[in-house]
Amino acid sequence: MKPTLGERLRTVAFWVVFYGGSLFYVLAALAALSIARSSFRRIVRGWSDWHRWCARHLLDIEIVLEGDLPEHGALIAIKHESFFEAIDLPALIREPAVFAKVELLRIPLWGRVGAAYGLVPVERQQGATALRKMLAAARHYLAEGRPLAIFPEGTRVPQGTRAPLGAGFAGLYKLLGLPVVPVATDSGRLYQRRWKRSGVVTYRVGQTIPPGLPRAEMEQRVLDAINALNPTP
Repeated sequence: MKPTLGERLRTVAFWVVFYGGSLFYVLAALAALSIARSSFRRIVRGWSDWHRWCARHLLDIEIVLEGDLPEHGALIAIKHESFFEAIDLPALIREPAVFAKVELLRIPLWGRVGAAYGLVPVERQQGATALRKMLAAARHYLAEGRPLAIFPEGTRVPQGTRAPLGAGFAGLYKLLGLPVVPVATDSGRLYQRRWKRSGVVTYRVGQTIPPGLPRAEMEQRVLDAINALNPTP
């Protein structure tokens, strides 16, 4: 469907205002790391709130959360359709430690902020070595009382597509011994496009999956739950 003039104008305004403001938040967060570290996580949360404000007032996107998210002691597995949910995580979940591809931590300035906040680098090519590093980081953040968040598919998946889970997800599930809280979202139909559309982005929290299940059963339950808003055509 061809974008309307309004969609084009709203998207350009969003790019200018959100990304312009993001530079301020990144610089403020870097300053807080060396001056007032107690304010650092609040600034990161403020950046995520800023994104919500821009999405609501410039793109006319509303957010609906169906269900409750845990504040600690769980592995929250979220459907990944666009950058929307990645930017939104600090506003959606209380101070999450987030598994993210290592390339994000190489972004100038932003990568340093992400590492300090609690991004856990995922290095797909390192196999068992990477898994050990992720486990150590995850246990550190769990000891701080923070929830863990992960995009179990490992990358963004187009709206309506059902992709397999990344290999490392099963290893984390088994070795951490945590319940999994699956979360579906449908952000891709509005946000993962050049000209963004107005509408409602929904998060739907699925039934908690207990630890200790066989891998095949666990993965099937996670896949069903995170794709609840995205049935395959």
